[in-house]
Amino acid sequence: MTKVKGIILAGGDGTRLKPMTDLISKQLLPVYNKPMIFYPLSVLIQANIKEILIITKPGEVENFKRIIGDGKKWGIRIDYLSQSKPKGIADALIIADDWLKNSRSLLILGDNLFFGPNLKNLLIKVLKVKDRSTIFAYRVSDPERYGVVSFDKGMNVKSIIEKPKRTKSDWAVTGLYSYDKNAPSIAKNLKPSKRGELEITDLNKEYLKRNKLDLELLGEGFAWLDTGTPDSLLEASNFVKILETRQGILIGDPSKK
Repeated sequence: MTKVKGIILAGGDGTRLKPMTDLISKQLLPVYNKPMIFYPLSVLIQANIKEILIITKPGEVENFKRIIGDGKKWGIRIDYLSQSKPKGIADALIIADDWLKNSRSLLILGDNLFFGPNLKNLLIKVLKVKDRSTIFAYRVSDPERYGVVSFDKGMNVKSIIEKPKRTKSDWAVTGLYSYDKNAPSIAKNLKPSKRGELEITDLNKEYLKRNKLDLELLGEGFAWLDTGTPDSLLEASNFVKILETRQGILIGDPSKK
């Protein structure tokens, strides 16, 4: 298998979590008994990824290094770069371009928590496919809040619509993306949206246009939580607490592969 590198986007101002984020990055806030960043980090480690880049705000790198370090204690290598201001998720691939060195990438958002008994095997299966890119979808009750993917019975992606007012699909695109080596160059050619950001939906649409986009559904037994609001942060903490204290299942532990 060709080399795949991991990217965690841990930038942003965390405005929905203020005043907690006035002094510290939201990805360093606790989700039950671990920093939020440990959860996406553990997902990449489960996928057998050995080189990981954490992209965060200027001035926050040293805080991340104090908590995470260089990754040697987990048998991996962790590097750090900064995003000067929020320019969209797709901007992470431009920032990571030189670091990637034409490698494929598994990109995950630093405030997303994923859990599933077969998640490791699913990721390893996806990463074996060399010349394709993959998005992961999760069924939600409020699809109008997300990028929504529509697909046919053969799991072929038909459309991706950002925050649709009406949609026949209730499958939201999660903050986990597998990309081929061309992602940075494609991202560089995207036009900023009305809010001045390079949208990950536009990148995914470009792969769809090129017939290079696959879809994996995180169905029964999986959990996907966005921990970017006070309510969702509490929900995620309670979710982790219940699984760890009642069932003895470790979540978000980078030492557990």
